[in-house]
Amino acid sequence: MEILNATVISYFILQGFSGGPALCNTMLGILLLVYLATLAGNFLMIIIIFTNYRLHSPMYFFLVSVSVLETFGISAIIPQLLFVLGGRKIVSLSGCYTQCYFYFLISSSNFLMLSIMSIDRYLAICSPLRYPSIMTHKLCVTLISICVMIPFIFNSSMANVFVKLPLCGYVIDHFFCDSTAILKLVCVGVDITFFTLSAILSSIFVLVIPLIITVISYMFIVYTIVKIPSEKGRQKTFSTCVSHLTMVSIVFGSAIFIQIRPSKGYSILTDKIINLVSTAMAPLLNPFIYTLRNQQVKDSIRDKVKRKMLLSCQG
Repeated sequence: MEILNATVISYFILQGFSGGPALCNTMLGILLLVYLATLAGNFLMIIIIFTNYRLHSPMYFFLVSVSVLETFGISAIIPQLLFVLGGRKIVSLSGCYTQCYFYFLISSSNFLMLSIMSIDRYLAICSPLRYPSIMTHKLCVTLISICVMIPFIFNSSMANVFVKLPLCGYVIDHFFCDSTAILKLVCVGVDITFFTLSAILSSIFVLVIPLIITVISYMFIVYTIVKIPSEKGRQKTFSTCVSHLTMVSIVFGSAIFIQIRPSKGYSILTDKIINLVSTAMAPLLNPFIYTLRNQQVKDSIRDKVKRKMLLSCQG
C-alpha cells in the first residue's frame, strides 16, 4: 500500500489533560509538590543507606538502585508535564524521542530490578546460611548492570526503527511522548510489523519474565515461611517482604493493566491517568513504603535525629 501524506515533522504538540486553566493550575501545583517530595524522599533514602554501615547489605544496595531509577524515571516525565500544564505544549522532535527512549529504558530496568530484589529475598529467607557467600558485592553490581543493559539493547534496536517511521501528524494525545501515542501518527500504509514484534519481544523479557521470576520467588518464600513453627517468626520474616510486594503490586499492576487494556470502550483519559499514577505515585511512595515498613531504616533515622539534637544541645 502506498504511504499517504507523509510530512516533515520538526516538533510535536502534547495535548496533556483536557480541562480549564483552574484544573491545569491545580494539577501543576500538586504535581510540583509530588515531584519535589519524591526527589527529597529518594535522596534522603540514598543518603541514609550510604551513611549507615548497618544498611550496607545487598537488599539496601538494590534499594538504592531502585531509588536512583525512580528518581530518573519521574524526572524524565514530570518536568515536561509541568510545562504542558503551564501552557507550553510544544516539544522538539529530538526532545520527544529522547524522552520516549529514556522513559522505557528506566521503566524496563525497574521491572528487572524488582525481580532481582525478589530473588534476593528468596535467597535471604530460603537459604540464609548460603546467602552471604552467594549475594556478594560483585554479583550485586553484575545483576544491576544486567538490569540496565538488557533494556538498553532492546530499546536501542527499536529506537533505530522507531525514529525512521514517517509521520502524518504532530499532535500527540498524551501528556508525554508515549510510543503508543506516537505510533498513532504513523502514516497509513507504513509497515510497522518489525516494531510491533520487537515491542512484544521486549515486553516478554522486561515485563513478563521478571513477573514470573517474582511470582516463583515468592511461592518459595511463602512455602518456607509457612514451615516456620513460631507465629511471631513467620510474621517477622514475612514483614521483610511486605515493602517489596507493595512496590511490585503498584509497578507491575499498572504496567499489566496498560498492556492488557481492552481495545473497545477504552478511554485515552484512563490510559493517561494510569500512566500518571504509575509514573508519579510509585517513585513518591517508594522511600516512604520502605521507611515505614523497615525497622532498620527507622532506627537509623531515629539515631541520626538524636545525634543531631545532641550536637545542637552541646553547641
